[in-house]
Amino acid sequence: MIITKKALPRRTFLRGLGVSLALPVLDAMVPALSAAPSAGTPAVPRLGFIYAPNGSFLPNFFPAQPGRDFQLTPILTPLEKVRDRVVVLSGLANKGAENLSEGGGVHTRVGTAWLSGVRPKKTEGADLEAGTSIDQIAAAKIGTETPLQSLQITLDHDIIVGSCENGYSCVYQHTFSWKSPTTPMPMESNPRSVFERLFGEGGTAAERMARLKQDRSVLDLAREDMSRLKRRLGIKDRSTVEDYLTAVRDVEQRIQRAEKSTDPTRLPDMPTPVGVPDSWDEHAKLMFDLMLLSYQADITRVVAFQISRELNGRAYPWIGVADGHHSVSHHQLDPEKIARATKINTYHVSLFARLLERMRDTPDGDGSLLDHVLIMYGTGMGDSDHHTPVNIPTMLAGGACGRLEGGLYLRYPADTPMMNLGMTILDKVGVQVDRVGDSTGRLTDL
Repeated sequence: MIITKKALPRRTFLRGLGVSLALPVLDAMVPALSAAPSAGTPAVPRLGFIYAPNGSFLPNFFPAQPGRDFQLTPILTPLEKVRDRVVVLSGLANKGAENLSEGGGVHTRVGTAWLSGVRPKKTEGADLEAGTSIDQIAAAKIGTETPLQSLQITLDHDIIVGSCENGYSCVYQHTFSWKSPTTPMPMESNPRSVFERLFGEGGTAAERMARLKQDRSVLDLAREDMSRLKRRLGIKDRSTVEDYLTAVRDVEQRIQRAEKSTDPTRLPDMPTPVGVPDSWDEHAKLMFDLMLLSYQADITRVVAFQISRELNGRAYPWIGVADGHHSVSHHQLDPEKIARATKINTYHVSLFARLLERMRDTPDGDGSLLDHVLIMYGTGMGDSDHHTPVNIPTMLAGGACGRLEGGLYLRYPADTPMMNLGMTILDKVGVQVDRVGDSTGRLTDL
């Protein structure tokens, strides 16, 4: 790197008509004439939460023995290439989602209480009440320096209203992210909308519409700014910027293809959002790539990602499962149903593994993006057949800027509060709180 008297600001953008592209961390952002030759831009933590519905068949998720030599189970096999960056945890329970004497409603409770440990208020009306989720607790502290304080993504684009389960409002199932006990954070399913939130500068509606009609790349619109910037960069930084812009271009082109190929008659009794691919697999991968880009450009440091909401009956014929997910989750020890449910669980984990591998291969400051993220992946309930919020399948991944060491399976005592993990996660991204939900302390050995 050639030392100059003036470094680029960390929040450097490429700008054009209605376009604002935040850049990833570059050597040129290192303070000029830094005293230490090896000093780099300080790593910033990113935090993510990925939710999968309907529990799991636990013997196919949890390894047989804890420790560093644990064997990958059928559901965890997609993580082979990144197993050294993953921590598997068992023994966690969420009292806020317990049945007590209420009867039904478990799907609503497990999803809503997943990141708060707080039992949601049973209501079909607008008087919703749950608990502030740990993603939003973190966002209030580590999201103040980014364009978006947090980002919420879902792969379910059909909105259900009214009562969804045993007198609980459907709103509870549409998100697990709560800014306050009475403020749920809406989740976005349309890749175009997410892309615009990340890279659209705002401006007027006419400017945005003009860009869409032109069908030009956001990169084309920022070309002049990009050329000016490249003249200030060294060889390594130019390569980093090129790789990043190539990734942005790829995501944008996939969204444009989806917009052109979306069949409006595919769901004749409900509108299909523009930009959602017909292929659920492509939709999922596109949204995970947008998640990665949001971290890479430091547009947000907190992301909540819902693979699917609870009670979802989606079939997965492209992986050989024609049955609905919820129906096979109630397996009653039927080997065929267990096999189908395991296929779905494994597929969901494969999407997670793909994200981790891409983060591992994405430079970020003095390491990789995977070095600097902390992502929690899991479900809201444990055994899928019993639908109980105990022994909840949970994984952590990433390096958390040196605060998390992977390649480990930790087995905690039964009924360890899930929010003890929540407290621990907040600690690792530099957010200190006294208590979350029913927490009793922090987890050890993590």
